[in-house]
Amino acid sequence: MTTATSTKLPSSTHEFADIIHRLEAGGAMLPDSPENLMQIIGIYKAYAVPMDFYWRDLLYIAEEVFLEPFNFFKYFLPKEYLDLHNHYAGDDADLRIWRGEATAHPELLAFMEKGELNQKIPRLFHHWLHDRVNMEFAEACMRAMYWHGRDMGWGKFDAYLDSDEYKANADVAIQAYFKGNPVMLGLYKLFPEMFLEQVRQLSYYSNLGLFWEVMAPVFFEMSDMYDEGTLTTVPEAMNFLVNGIFAIAGRPIYHHAHIRGEVYEIIPKSKGFTWLYEAALPYVEAVFYRTAPFRGTKSYNAQAKQVPDEQKDFHYGILYADVFPVGTAGIPPTLLMQDMLHFLPPYLVDYYRQYCRGEDDMLIQLGITFQRSMYCVTSAVIQALRTALLYPLDDPNPKHLMANRRFFESQLDRFKRPESRIREIQSQDYR
Repeated sequence: MTTATSTKLPSSTHEFADIIHRLEAGGAMLPDSPENLMQIIGIYKAYAVPMDFYWRDLLYIAEEVFLEPFNFFKYFLPKEYLDLHNHYAGDDADLRIWRGEATAHPELLAFMEKGELNQKIPRLFHHWLHDRVNMEFAEACMRAMYWHGRDMGWGKFDAYLDSDEYKANADVAIQAYFKGNPVMLGLYKLFPEMFLEQVRQLSYYSNLGLFWEVMAPVFFEMSDMYDEGTLTTVPEAMNFLVNGIFAIAGRPIYHHAHIRGEVYEIIPKSKGFTWLYEAALPYVEAVFYRTAPFRGTKSYNAQAKQVPDEQKDFHYGILYADVFPVGTAGIPPTLLMQDMLHFLPPYLVDYYRQYCRGEDDMLIQLGITFQRSMYCVTSAVIQALRTALLYPLDDPNPKHLMANRRFFESQLDRFKRPESRIREIQSQDYR
């Protein structure tokens, strides 16, 4: 592909020069092909339905469950939160991204009613049989954001959790929540930091819930556009994400607790924390790139040196994952794969049947598809950052184009590790 960049700059000498040239031409790290487009849009749809549960339940836990010491039913969403209107769907949306309904998605409600068993039995039995949406995956993402929050270099959300103002707001909410409970108030007096740490974690529940509230309608709309034939290439899909990032960048990130009919602003909207810098970019860094070694796959023993000394060097996110061992019971991405399996569009099911070694292999195949799709999302983030921080792709100034190139090369340096799957996703044979 000949572009203004390729005519004004020499070819890149980077290991991933072809991919860098593709980014300079407005493309993604994922090659543009009908098969790739079909896979990523299909998996976005399959992801959006459980995500519609994730964001609602994360907010429910942060706002309503709060510091309940025996929160056995925190995954049992009340009707109030199933009916909660998404701010980016429905007729009353703040910004209508998806043309569908603002309440919980019909496919989600149908699954919650009958589950894999396809039987309408009490919800508790579905829960005990693990026939439900796996909120443990969402909590693993939240914990990754919380643990890596300190040194990711984006926003001021994490630093605020250590401020005196935050501690004072949290103290008021804790005192209100345990009002009339001398045992818990006594424990709070003895171990204030333990309770404060729980509230900090709940603030990340709210952060991630507000992030995913945006992403669910984005993915639903992309699926509808693909079905209508108005989304036809991988770059178009990436650009839809880029435009969505900028359209919603200023969405407030906050944490309110609802206690006995009163709203306690632990992180007020007035603090000015925004979706892009306090949620989206930290999420990509913590979840796509870093996370942590899954239990049983790496030794945490310092002498074994199987885990990096520095958090910034962690490389266990979906962009690096070997999906085959990840597809093991109890590992968080496997729980997501199981959730997505219930909501695959028919065309993606047919595709997997063509290439799978059997029904049991479908989890692995959709995990690889999910990996491809997240490379597309990461490409959108990279292009959005380039747009915000540097120059247009068709800038006539060669110095500006070279600045763009250095930016792209620095981003792709992170994929030089042997664990990176950027090499594999260039081929359709990666299955």
